[in-house]
Amino acid sequence: QVQLVESGGGSVQAGGSLRLSCAASEFPQRPYFMGWFRQIPGMEREGVAGISTGGGVTYYADSVKSRFTISRDNAKNPLYLQMNDLKPEDTAIYYCAAGEGQYSTRPLQPSSYRYWGQGTQVTVSP
Repeated sequence: QVQLVESGGGSVQAGGSLRLSCAASEFPQRPYFMGWFRQIPGMEREGVAGISTGGGVTYYADSVKSRFTISRDNAKNPLYLQMNDLKPEDTAIYYCAAGEGQYSTRPLQPSSYRYWGQGTQVTVSP
């Protein structure tokens, strides 16, 4: 059973930084693309960033471009999200996700992903 576990969430003031990590257990050997999503209770899950299997192709939501960086290190924790210049509107539960294949044609769509973590809370105060 594939399991994804996020860590690194917390509370920061606006302008601060956080780095999220996603650890995987019993992950399939076949290629898989990954992504970060976020969700505010009562609202739809929003794609934040996606990354291809090899890490060479990345995708970002317009709202986080130039502030967030997605990366992966398949030898350790497979996925990271460096978040800089955080804003109160970034407050949400952040999820990592994985889908089977080299990349996704819709990397910011939740329906493209098969495996999900439980989420980690990020709170940004003004």
